[in-house]
Order: sequence, then C-alpha cells, then structure tokens
Amino acid sequence: MKKILIGVLITLAAVFVIRSCSDDKKEKSILQENSMLIQQQIDNVSKLIVTEGHFAEVYNYKDSKAVFGPFVSAKKKALVVVNADVTVAYDLSKIDFEVDEKTKTLRIKSIPEPEIKISPDFEYYDVTSDYLNMFDASDYNKIKKNVNASLMKKVERSSLLKNAENRLISELQKFYILTSSMGWTLEYGGKIIERDKGNLEELQDVFLRD
Repeated sequence: MKKILIGVLITLAAVFVIRSCSDDKKEKSILQENSMLIQQQIDNVSKLIVTEGHFAEVYNYKDSKAVFGPFVSAKKKALVVVNADVTVAYDLSKIDFEVDEKTKTLRIKSIPEPEIKISPDFEYYDVTSDYLNMFDASDYNKIKKNVNASLMKKVERSSLLKNAENRLISELQKFYILTSSMGWTLEYGGKIIERDKGNLEELQDVFLRD
C-alpha cells in the first residue's frame, strides 16, 4: 500500500513539475511574442509624418558700392518673387526606444527633432546694375540666404509646426494603445503614461514638454 501511495505522490509531483515548466515556457513564449510585436509595430510605423505648406515672398534686393571715393557710387538692384513649398517632418525611424521584457515596459528614450525643408522657386524681375557693380554669383547666393532666413521665420510663426506636432502625437498614440491593450507600460523621460490619462492632451504634455 505504501508503495502505491508513494507511486501516486511521485506521479502527481511529476505532473505538477511538467505542468509548471509548460506554463512557464508558455508565458515566456507569449512575452517574447509580445516584445517582438511591439518592436515590429514601431519599425512599421510611418517613417515620416509630413505637413506641407506654401509660402510666397516678394524681396527687394539693393546694393551699392563706392567708386572713386564716397561721392560716386555704383548701384544694383533686383525684385525677386519667391514661391516656396515647405515640409515639416519627423523621421520616426530615429526614435530611440527600449523594450523591457522583465518589467513589460516600452521605454521611449528620445524623439527626433522636426525636420524643416524649404524648397523655394525664385523669379527675378527688374534686375539692373551699373557697369562697375555688376550682378554676380555672390549676389544670388546672398539673396537665397536672406530669403531662406525670412521664410524660416514665417514657418516658425505659422501653424505648420503645430500641425506637425499633432500628427506626431497621433502616431505616438499608437504606441500607447498597443502597450495598453497588451498589459504593458509606456514610459517616456522617466514618466509613465497613465492608462486612465492616455488621451491626446496627456501625450502632448509628456512627449512635447521639452
């Protein structure tokens, strides 16, 4: 009878150990699958979030050079009409992140700065110059530099950057929805995105506070 009882206990213990190992392997397998899914989703997210705008500018260029002393000068001028297409983009492939399987945490370390690209089209009108102060390559380069600086100020004052930020937040919300649905935690800058506050305003406050 003792032998039978001992045999039953050994069998139950073996079944328990096998089942525990099986459950442990299953949990690890699910954890690894979740981790791979999160990384794949981040890799597959839109590489660029682009907001486009159009700006126009009329630029008056004038230059004078003293000739034979301060009483005689040679002048040149040009009227430049500029039409520029501007794009604001976030390269999401540059997001620095870490997937921590032990704590089931997606940790976003840094977000790339917006990339502003200005593509101007220059049309020159009323280009006049004196013989001793002719237009040359340096004048055109100076015009382009001044116009680009002026356009950049216009872009910074416009709603273009804000629209791009909103597009960025829409993409980052996908990370929150994914991690939340899988029981993971989303963290950025040492701060955990709370599940009961994971709305647009919360994400804006956390991701764009710098």
